[in-house]
Amino acid sequence: MNPSEPHGFNAPFNMATIKQVINEAVERVRMPTPVRLRDLIRHIRAARTAAEERAVVNKECALIRACFREDDSLWRCRNLAKLLYIHMLGYPAHFGQLECLKLIASPRFTDKRIGYLGAMLLLDERQDVHLLITNSLKNDLNSTTQFVVGLALCTLGAIASPEMARDLASEIDRLARSPNAYIRKKAALCAFRVVRKVPESIEIFLPATRSLLTEKNHGVLITGVTLITEMCEKSPDTLAHFKKLVPNLVRILKNLILAGYSPEHDVSGVSDPFLQVKILRLLRILGRGDPETSEAMNDVLAQVATNTETTKNVGNTILYETVLSIMDIQSESGLRVLAINILGRFLLNNDKNIRYVALNTLLKTSAKDLSAVQRHRSTILECLKDPDVSIRRRAMELCVALVNHSNVRSMITELLLFVERSPEPEFKSVCSSHIMHCADKFSPDNKWRLETLLRVIVAAGNNVRDDVVSSTIQLISDSPRELQASITADFWRELCVDKIDRQPLVQVAMWSLGEYGDIMLYDSEFASKLTEEEILDVYQRMLWAPQNNIVTKQYALLSLVKLSTRFKSALQRINRMVEQFGSHLHIEMQQRGVEFTALFSQYDHLRPSLLERMPPIPNTKPKMDEMGGDSPEMESLVIDQVVEQQDSSNALLLLLGTSTAETAILPDTNINSIENNQDLLDLLGGLDGPSLNNVDIPKAPIHKPSMTVFEKDNLKINFEVEQTIDGGYEILMTAYNFSNNQTLDNFVLQAAVPKVSACHENLMKNKQHLSPHCRHSC
Repeated sequence: MNPSEPHGFNAPFNMATIKQVINEAVERVRMPTPVRLRDLIRHIRAARTAAEERAVVNKECALIRACFREDDSLWRCRNLAKLLYIHMLGYPAHFGQLECLKLIASPRFTDKRIGYLGAMLLLDERQDVHLLITNSLKNDLNSTTQFVVGLALCTLGAIASPEMARDLASEIDRLARSPNAYIRKKAALCAFRVVRKVPESIEIFLPATRSLLTEKNHGVLITGVTLITEMCEKSPDTLAHFKKLVPNLVRILKNLILAGYSPEHDVSGVSDPFLQVKILRLLRILGRGDPETSEAMNDVLAQVATNTETTKNVGNTILYETVLSIMDIQSESGLRVLAINILGRFLLNNDKNIRYVALNTLLKTSAKDLSAVQRHRSTILECLKDPDVSIRRRAMELCVALVNHSNVRSMITELLLFVERSPEPEFKSVCSSHIMHCADKFSPDNKWRLETLLRVIVAAGNNVRDDVVSSTIQLISDSPRELQASITADFWRELCVDKIDRQPLVQVAMWSLGEYGDIMLYDSEFASKLTEEEILDVYQRMLWAPQNNIVTKQYALLSLVKLSTRFKSALQRINRMVEQFGSHLHIEMQQRGVEFTALFSQYDHLRPSLLERMPPIPNTKPKMDEMGGDSPEMESLVIDQVVEQQDSSNALLLLLGTSTAETAILPDTNINSIENNQDLLDLLGGLDGPSLNNVDIPKAPIHKPSMTVFEKDNLKINFEVEQTIDGGYEILMTAYNFSNNQTLDNFVLQAAVPKVSACHENLMKNKQHLSPHCRHSC
């Protein structure tokens, strides 16, 4: 060492150290220490507007990006924690995904905790980046620290893809057998997530799962029950396997019920309600459709239902799960009545959520035990007055399900009161259709049914669906003459006092007056109290009322024209009222006005015949509901309607004295000769009969190729199908005998046609002798 130099001084070394210190100081000045997470939260909450909040977030995101670019490992954990908070606020944070991987690879537990949390929030199985942490997960699953293993298991269950789950399933199974209860609990939950994503991995976890039911630790036991429930739902074979463990589950549940106070598991006086709910749900799955297994759990379900306190919400939760289990398994009838009585007590609870759950469950169970639900009918009817809209909706649906032949009058009365009180238009619409369906199904007589439909139309107002209007009209047309006059009079009274302008009421009333106004006026109680002029005054008001829509005015105008053939002395006024619509702004109303005016002048001699009373309208809706869409009965019904339209069109043409009706049924008729008569039928378009536009012109016969339907034992039978003009089918059967020298004796042909309205049942039986090489046709 040079004596002139200071003792212990190394010039090159000291200069490098000084430069590093200076550079670090410069970096600290240029890149200040990042703010803490709590300070960032305070700044964001202090923002008064959304623009200020965005400015704070954008500034902080820029600083975080700069730190990530500089690869600043000192503040990486703090920056990622702030980024996760920004992500929770809804701002983009995808640029922090790789930083999560760096923190996961860090040996420090604090870094791993933030890294795994960021991975669960910022990554999922749809992104390829998450595959990069597979190796880190595998290493941490073998860690000696239980909390690091727990972090890895939680992250694996949250973001694992099917490929990652298959790769690490063996590690999860190994940890599920760990002596550490904390690790076993986390491994069971991770296995639950893996089974949900990869059902074929059930076989891997099956041996370890059986041992979980013998656990004393309630945390491990509840995760084991959750895993078994998922396995049973995914695999029928596994379900059959775990049915052997029903006695163990029953024993565990019974111990929970009879156990004394345990401060570690007690919740509001109930011993571990979470475990009880999980076991009840698993028992419901295991006992579904199995009488023997259900018998093994009947006693414990009865004990739970009778020993659980209902003063706290915890007890109500267990009772609800018990009710679901009782109603879902093959339980005894007495146990089912007990379950429905529990739901009836729920309806008296002050908690709205409990009342809603009870109504919803009663609605589901009404199909299984309706008589037991009927005992709580009065309580259910009280729920129709509940201020909560959801409870009223469920109560209304349940009341509809309870209607039968014995209580239809009282239940419909309550539902009508509900329609009148309900302020919600959707309730009026839905409930009116339900009432119509119940009246159609359970009505004691047509008079009561018509009166009920009238009350529905009056109570629901403009919220009535179209099916109510059409069904009411059909029922009136199909009623006796006295009932038609009576219901028409009832509609007339409501029409006179109506101040809200209910469109459905006006439509049905106008139709009824047009068809049966003369019966009401001359043959009923109104014979001496009402005049034709008073009725026409109401028509005048309805036709020109601005609040009535076009459909209602069309009903009224057509009804008015029909009254011209039913009233005795009001023809001129009706003619003048109809003429006014010849210049109406609406094109449909104008067309009807012009065509109907022509009936009063040019075709006056046809008016009485064209405006005759409609025949009873057949009720085809129930048949359509009972039949399938592709059934032969449905096809036959549609064919019948088309044939009826053609027949009615031909009858109308015969009535008008034209020869088109005669030529329409001929296949070789010139189509132009039919189109020449279209103008006359267009003039009458919109009346009760169909127009020519809706009439299908008959087609020529359609020949189908022959088909072999039988070929055996030297006998061959061919069918040749031909469609006839009227839409029917003719089948030509040909039988061949291919034997060399043998005659087929007692050859019997039997053909049957289904019983439908468009066909007649036909049965042909012929005994013939078919000689060799003989052909027989029929």
